[in-house]
Amino acid sequence: MMAYSCYLEALRIQPTFAIAWSNLAGLFMESGDLNRALQYYKEAVKLKPQFPDAYLNLGNVYKALGMPQEAIVCYQRAIQMRPNYAIAYGNLASTYYEQSQLDMAILHYKQAITCDPRFLEAYNNLGNALKEFGRVEEAIQCYNQCLALQPSHPQALTNLGNIYMEWNMVPAAASYYKATLRVTTGLSAPFNNLAIIYKQQGNYADAISCYNEVLRIDPLAADGLVNRGNTYKEIGRVSEAIQDYIRAINIRPTMAEAHANLASAYKDSGLVEAAIKSYKQALHLRPEFPEATCNLLHTLQCVCNWEDRDKMFAEVEGIIKRQINMSVLPSVQPFHAIAYPIDPLLALEISRSYASHCLKIASRFSLPSFNHPSPVPIKRNGGFERLRIGYVSSDFGNHPLSHLMGSVFGMHNREHVEVFCYALSPNDNTEWRQRIQFEAEHFVDVSAMTSDVIAKMINEDKIQILINLNGYTKGARNEIFAMQPAPIQVSYMGFPGTTGATYIDYLVTDEFVSPLRYAHIYSEKIVHLPHCYFVNDYKQKNLDALDSNCQHKRSDYGLPEGKFIFACFNQLYKMDPEIFNTWCNILKRVPNSALWLLRFPAAGEMRLRAYAVAQGVQPEQIIFTDVAMKNEHIRRSALADLFLDTPLCNAHTTGTDILWAGLPMITLPLEKMATRVAGSLCLATGLGDEMIVSSMKEYEEKAVTLALNRPKLQALTNKLKAVRMTCPLFDTARWVRNLERSYFKMWNLHCSGQRPQHFKVTENNLEYPFDR
Repeated sequence: MMAYSCYLEALRIQPTFAIAWSNLAGLFMESGDLNRALQYYKEAVKLKPQFPDAYLNLGNVYKALGMPQEAIVCYQRAIQMRPNYAIAYGNLASTYYEQSQLDMAILHYKQAITCDPRFLEAYNNLGNALKEFGRVEEAIQCYNQCLALQPSHPQALTNLGNIYMEWNMVPAAASYYKATLRVTTGLSAPFNNLAIIYKQQGNYADAISCYNEVLRIDPLAADGLVNRGNTYKEIGRVSEAIQDYIRAINIRPTMAEAHANLASAYKDSGLVEAAIKSYKQALHLRPEFPEATCNLLHTLQCVCNWEDRDKMFAEVEGIIKRQINMSVLPSVQPFHAIAYPIDPLLALEISRSYASHCLKIASRFSLPSFNHPSPVPIKRNGGFERLRIGYVSSDFGNHPLSHLMGSVFGMHNREHVEVFCYALSPNDNTEWRQRIQFEAEHFVDVSAMTSDVIAKMINEDKIQILINLNGYTKGARNEIFAMQPAPIQVSYMGFPGTTGATYIDYLVTDEFVSPLRYAHIYSEKIVHLPHCYFVNDYKQKNLDALDSNCQHKRSDYGLPEGKFIFACFNQLYKMDPEIFNTWCNILKRVPNSALWLLRFPAAGEMRLRAYAVAQGVQPEQIIFTDVAMKNEHIRRSALADLFLDTPLCNAHTTGTDILWAGLPMITLPLEKMATRVAGSLCLATGLGDEMIVSSMKEYEEKAVTLALNRPKLQALTNKLKAVRMTCPLFDTARWVRNLERSYFKMWNLHCSGQRPQHFKVTENNLEYPFDR
């Protein structure tokens, strides 16, 4: 206020005192009153036309008011009066830069540096302009010149980090971001970029710490909240993710990405209706939002909301094709694509895109190529005494994969095979985790390690065949396989489809699920196991489910005693109007019948009931039951009379459950792998011909015929129950021997210098387990 009074007093005495007008303008500019500042700077240059400093500041006011052309004129006038005016050149260059006139910006930044060779900001800003112009090497020189003058210049350090990040030189990028943080704590960008690096490397704790710093610096950073929420969601802390997304939306209500990510978190929490609402809000804010469109479709499928289904699938298929043509990661994930009615070759392209993305992630670790074990047959001079097999999974715990494979890791023949299990998830302290840890020869919890460290460990363990038990399922770290730590890499079990990955050599499957006539829809070479590729542990783990003294009663689940009960215990997303219409026809043709379904999820119950009633089915013919624990689920399955499979995506684990319970099924195989698994399960019981059909019409007729011919159905049920202890489907030890044979065949082909090739395993110990 004192300075203000002094300037006013000076102007009262001498109204033509230009410097006083200029200084008074500067006070208003500092206080944010740009219009008053503009008025007084104009007065200053009017009184003193040769006043370069006033023209410079007048240009700054015009620039701040969004009047770039006027600003440019003022800076040029300042330079005319003072040809070596470095700051005026720098400000003129910045104005051109903001107008995307990069050539003019570069020219004037260079002139600023000529006038003042120690002009730090001009070097940094010239680097920015050169980088945007595509002259990245020159940009790096500018940033380095800035750092030569001031090694602690935070913006130059950050900008160098950004270049190396874009070049996938992650260690170099991280070192520059860390250097920035050593000289300043006031910039959020280095923390944000470091968080991205940590997250890509699987170091979620440090990523969250960095996002915490971003939000400390700027508590209203909606992007930071969304990014931290995404990290929380990835590690299963969904409630915290939801809180971050909601905070971001409160700060920036029009942020479509926050609404879409909130929707995804709601879906993971079982709040499906809330998810649908949030996806629709995201699309309202941003109609062209491929991820929201595709994820909304999947969420609607999960609750059997089939309105505009064909139109939405056509839209999503168009999105996928455009994204693939543009080399953009498709918004439909491979795991969702397996249950969509899309062309199998398009599904292959989706997987290929995701496999390529994993290669990019792997490249960020900048690892040199690994040296692999020598291609020498087992038990030969120079070779290992045992084949070294590595299993990688995030599902060693209370998960269907461990329910099915629990015995496999300990059943391998230790005379010929050495097994390593690498757990990508922390110990959940369940019986399944403890059992695998105890029975596997080597079990390593690598959940806290970064992907490159895990790959190095696998390579140092001299693994010869590495098996990916995840594929594109939750918790996968496919970048480990993209680093190729083992000479032979295999996909099995977790993902019923092709990985599309050049770094996965084989897919373990069977002749029915993946016949060679469909080899063109797979990127891997196909290995056919005898009988069925789908393993289970029921003979070891679920024998008590067959105890006749512990059977459930229909009344326990609200099932009518006298009715014929059709059942389907698949998740609701596997259903589509065609199969549900067929089920309704069956119910109408079979007197006194009902359809037993699971609330999987519960949000779909109301829609399916209404849909059935609209098809002429009586409301009481649709019965829903809650999801149950494994043993109870298997036992109560026997209360039904006939299982009706979903053709679009079969019962896999569920199919094994119901066959073990002695419940016959009807299944219709199509082309993709996920549509043929149930048929393979049926064939491995020896009774497949009685349960597999070849058309939807035959499906309906078979169901009606068996329901109306109770003696025929009872005979099938009795045969199924009789073979459970002897058929290949439930013979885990036999299955493990065949799997080992496949591994030895892979290794022997590799040792003979042959590339991976399709082959069929035979139960013949003269050829396996090793090359004698």
